[in-house]
Amino acid sequence: MEVLPDVVAPDPVVVFCGRAGAGTRPREHYYESPGNNFWEMLDLSGLTPGRLRPEDDRLAAEHGFCLTDLVGGRERFDVDIDDLVAKVERWQPEWLAFTSKTTAQEAAGVLGEEARRFRRVGLGPADWYVGGAQVFVLPGTSGANRRRDYDGRVDRLSWWTDLAALVGR
Repeated sequence: MEVLPDVVAPDPVVVFCGRAGAGTRPREHYYESPGNNFWEMLDLSGLTPGRLRPEDDRLAAEHGFCLTDLVGGRERFDVDIDDLVAKVERWQPEWLAFTSKTTAQEAAGVLGEEARRFRRVGLGPADWYVGGAQVFVLPGTSGANRRRDYDGRVDRLSWWTDLAALVGR
């Protein structure tokens, strides 16, 4: 499995965490697959002052963001949560934003968040923490995640704007 090197901000506000090992195509940058609108959501929500491209992923650190992946096998709940917890404890962000409900669900299951293991994790700020950072669950940015309802909202962007408001952007 290919794992990209982390993008680390010196004093991060948010760590964005996706899921490595889920795709089959090798990648060179975070959120670079066709149709993925992670970078567009950062821009439109006001988290960044302009639109970055996947090849600009290292510049995320200049905006106070870390990029990392929950690493694991193809099976659900087969992830290395200890690595993620250690990173978050070392980086000390205020927020850990999972970039999909599935990734958050897997992390919750491995962490022993029993209530979440058996019911779906919801979008938005969660009532649980990883390594001292509060969890925020964003809707997946994959092009395949195009639907009419995102936990009662009509679009993904509104969840991103909520995160931007929480971090003062």
